[in-house]
Amino acid sequence: MRVIQRIDLRGQVLSRTELLRVLPRPEIGVEQAVDAVAPILTDVRARGAAALRDLGERFDGVRPGHLRVPRHALDEALAGLDPVVRDGLEEAIARVRAVHADQVPTEHTTVLADGAEVRQRWIPVQRVGLYAPGGLAVYPSSVIMNVVAAQEAGVPALAVASPPQKASGGLPHPTILAACALLGVDEVYAVGGAQAVAMFAYGAAGSEPVDGEVLCEPVDVVTGPGNVYVAAAKRLVRGVVGIDAEAGPTEIAVLADHTADAGHVALDLVSQAEHDLMAASVLVTPSVELAGAVEAKLVDLAEATKHTARVTTALAGPQSAVVLVDDVEQGLAVVDAYGAEHLEIQTEDAAAVAQRVRSAGAIFVGPYSPVSLGDYMAGSNHVLPTGGTAHFASGLGVHAFLRSVQVVDYSREALAKVADRIVAVANDEDLPAHGEAVRGRF
Repeated sequence: MRVIQRIDLRGQVLSRTELLRVLPRPEIGVEQAVDAVAPILTDVRARGAAALRDLGERFDGVRPGHLRVPRHALDEALAGLDPVVRDGLEEAIARVRAVHADQVPTEHTTVLADGAEVRQRWIPVQRVGLYAPGGLAVYPSSVIMNVVAAQEAGVPALAVASPPQKASGGLPHPTILAACALLGVDEVYAVGGAQAVAMFAYGAAGSEPVDGEVLCEPVDVVTGPGNVYVAAAKRLVRGVVGIDAEAGPTEIAVLADHTADAGHVALDLVSQAEHDLMAASVLVTPSVELAGAVEAKLVDLAEATKHTARVTTALAGPQSAVVLVDDVEQGLAVVDAYGAEHLEIQTEDAAAVAQRVRSAGAIFVGPYSPVSLGDYMAGSNHVLPTGGTAHFASGLGVHAFLRSVQVVDYSREALAKVADRIVAVANDEDLPAHGEAVRGRF
């Protein structure tokens, strides 16, 4: 019995267009979700907090009394946090902070001539909205990934949103709140899904006395992972605000050959499948023996894991597959065309193979760098581009919160040396006033 489909590409020479057509993807993509999300954004923009409460009741099964989490709730969540979990979160914070501190670019000055300088500055945005999912599972680790990157970039104002939980009296999950408290974030909202993206993009007026006149001010950038509806909402507000990427349903691709451990591979495929019914788990291999061994182990693991129904549905979906290829070379072409959010390389000479990858959100090298490590403790960021957007988008980092600004500083003498050339080019473009703006200074 197989719990996952097979796609056999052996003996075929396929163009990128053909590969994109045959590789597994979810049947419901961002394009389809846009139609469902657009009215939500319009409603939040028009009615603010009133719409957020209605949508919380509709989608999360609870009507939040406090859309903005009271400070005492953050403190109580931290005080009640399991010490073992706290230790894990603090270790993750330290590792992620170390990696992201090294990402901050260095400002520099280019001297073109005496008195002619261009300085490169990096300026953080002023306010960001950070989303932490909380539907089928809760992700304090996503709070860490978002907040630490923004803090290391120097962003002065941070707000976090996570869905209200019925079991928590309409507040986000206590571990989410505890993570915010650990990181020193006190602006936290019990708002989930597309409506959280809308609140951050447009701001939200209060509707009840507890909200104040303004519940939430608009932000400059929205980041964080989420389901396909969160991704669709981010697509719709791009341009109103900046976004990191359209981080929709999670996905893993494993490029493995005969040297890989089938148990390791199967465990990693299942670990991604437990995220979401639409999560994608893809194995690309030239080894028929490995494919068969992994498929057999998937049957046992899917039955034994806690979230059996979710895992089985995700593995059986059109977005998951075992893809057979002729060799690792063809496998590289396949995973580059796929552009996985998470790409594991479990082959001979894995580091050299990984160096040749051109499209992936993050690359995990060898048998002891599983995606689970990156989710929590590697120090890398787990907010990554999905759905093929890794072809052009990067994972979350300090760069998502920084703007590059060039500062031009020329003296009179330095401008004089290029004045005639400026006039010549300006006249050629039929913009004579540009040249006159320079000549008039002399």
